[in-house]
Amino acid sequence: MTRLDTEKPFVPVRFAVLTVSDTRDAASDKSGDTLASRIEAAGHVLAARDITRDERGEIAAKLRDWCANPEIDAIVTTGGTGLTGRDVTVEAHRDVYEKEIDAFGTIFTIVSMQKIGTSAIQSRACAGVAQGTYLFALPGSPGACRDGWDEILVHQFDYRHRPCNFVEIFPRLDEHLRRK
Repeated sequence: MTRLDTEKPFVPVRFAVLTVSDTRDAASDKSGDTLASRIEAAGHVLAARDITRDERGEIAAKLRDWCANPEIDAIVTTGGTGLTGRDVTVEAHRDVYEKEIDAFGTIFTIVSMQKIGTSAIQSRACAGVAQGTYLFALPGSPGACRDGWDEILVHQFDYRHRPCNFVEIFPRLDEHLRRK
C-alpha cells in the first residue's frame, strides 16, 4: 500500500503544460487551466504553458524543445489522444520518447473506467521519458486532466510518496548519456 513519508522534504518539480487543439485559445483552454491550477496547488512550478495545433510535427518539435530546456522537468499535454484522424498527440509523443512508461496508460484506463465506464476504451493516454524529462499525454477534457493529475501524477511527483515515485529517479533518467 502507498503512504506519504513525512520525514522527507517536499521537492517541487518544474512542469510545462501543452494543450493540443485546433480550436482552443488561452481564454477557452479549460483543460490547460485545470492542469496548471493543480500543478501549482500541489506546490510545483508551472515553468511553461502553450497551445499548439493538432499537427504531429509541431507537437513533437515543442516536446523536443521543452525536453532540451533545463528549466523543465516534466511535460503534460492535453488533447489529441482519441481515435479520429486529427488525433496525433500519441504519435508525436512516441516520436520523442526514449523509453515509454507503459503502465501509465493502463493505470489511466483503470482510473477512467471508475468514472466513465467502458468509454475509457477511447483514450490513448500514454507517457514516456526523453532527455531526462517525463512526458505525459492526457485526453483533452478537464475531467480527464483532473483524473490523471489527482489519481496518478500528484502522487508520483511527490518525493515523499512511498514505496517509490518519479522524483527520486530524476538523477538517473539520463544516466545512459553519461556512460562511456
